[in-house]
Amino acid sequence: MTVADLKKDLDEFVLLDTRSIEEYEVSHIRGARFVGYKSFDAETLGDIAKDKTIVVYCSIGYRSEKIGEKLQRLGYMNVFNLYGSIFEWVNDDNPIFDIHGNETQLLHTYNRAWSKWVVNEAVQKTW
Repeated sequence: MTVADLKKDLDEFVLLDTRSIEEYEVSHIRGARFVGYKSFDAETLGDIAKDKTIVVYCSIGYRSEKIGEKLQRLGYMNVFNLYGSIFEWVNDDNPIFDIHGNETQLLHTYNRAWSKWVVNEAVQKTW
């Protein structure tokens, strides 16, 4: 799923953040639910119907792809990986929010090397 498609109907999707809790707490896409990658636990998804449209994201797409595959194996039928993930989201000048729900320009880029993929100069990078 592209950033433009997600943005059009953001409220229609279940948005799952598959990054670490540290990354999620710094900032995430509004409405995203933390599910983690290493800490992923399918039991936390019991309230999500198997036919709901789910969009997963991480920093660039690898971790979310793996969680998306797990969701499909668990029987979720409409699972999409956000193309370019949160990096593409901020590069397209979309807002991110901290753990308190406040809009922020701070983004956890996983590590210094990956931070080069965030090209929006308004975004402050941390790792």
